[in-house]
Amino acid sequence: MKTKLFTITLAFISVNALAQITVTDSDIISVGDIVYQAVDSLPSNSITIGNSGANQTWDFSSLQDMEVDIIEVISPVGTPYENIHPDANMCVEIDDELMYLDKSSTGLEMVGYGDIPLNMLMIPLPLVYGLSQQNGPNTIMDSVFSNMFLPDSIAPFISLNPTYDQVDSLKITAVITSEFNVDAWGNVTIPLGTFDALRLQVEETSTTDFYAYCSSSLGLGGGWYSVPAQIFPSETEVANRYQWWSNDPSVKFMLAELEMDSLINNVEFVTFLTTPPTSASNLESVKVNVYPNPTSKDLMITTNLINCSYNLIDVKGSK
Repeated sequence: MKTKLFTITLAFISVNALAQITVTDSDIISVGDIVYQAVDSLPSNSITIGNSGANQTWDFSSLQDMEVDIIEVISPVGTPYENIHPDANMCVEIDDELMYLDKSSTGLEMVGYGDIPLNMLMIPLPLVYGLSQQNGPNTIMDSVFSNMFLPDSIAPFISLNPTYDQVDSLKITAVITSEFNVDAWGNVTIPLGTFDALRLQVEETSTTDFYAYCSSSLGLGGGWYSVPAQIFPSETEVANRYQWWSNDPSVKFMLAELEMDSLINNVEFVTFLTTPPTSASNLESVKVNVYPNPTSKDLMITTNLINCSYNLIDVKGSK
């Protein structure tokens, strides 16, 4: 009897040692977190996506920190575009721009970039092996501007209406559809260490279309018309990337992301988690944002400096 129980126990331990993980919203970034993300724009030929399936091993230990980006997660409250993105519960600064995010139990969604509202799912949640999900199409651009490119003489050709003799405005729309597939699990090694991980394949298809507003100078009406392909052809781009995510509490972000070429044959560049830069020379610049300005109540300060203190001094030098 003892032998049988011992055998069952060993089998249970063995199964759980190989069991794939689940990544939930509690396993990814929250307000107050700071992430250091390195870029290797010249990855070696040994960096490949590997195979799909269970119990895989990926070795990315040869990646090099060619530059390091600092991602600081702050509250959207008090930021310049808080009122434009009421659904945001997190905000991150990227290249002096603010990205507004909504994290929930069902996914991490970008709801705005600067003052532009967006609707784009970044990752579905929870991540579990075998997940397959589509999101979109979502409109990521819908911009109208005055016509400075097309002659009025082509208005009848665009509209197929001989009474329309002017092209007043142009419009560009872009939509994106994302496919998410968790197609592998195992452990991945990056310079930071080795972690249990799920591999998430992301395919984004974006389509850009062009429209012209044609009208009659005699006041006989007008409307939006698709610009023929001979003038402005529609553009479709497909981006493929592979991401590795862990539920390790020390991580809170994707361990690595491989950006692939259009044929999904070669790795173009890699971003991966790294440690904080050890010297000021590793930082591209020191960034400090103070807002709103002017203010009569709350003052928000964001910076990429980690260990620092603040003093508020008036024009007379008093604290």
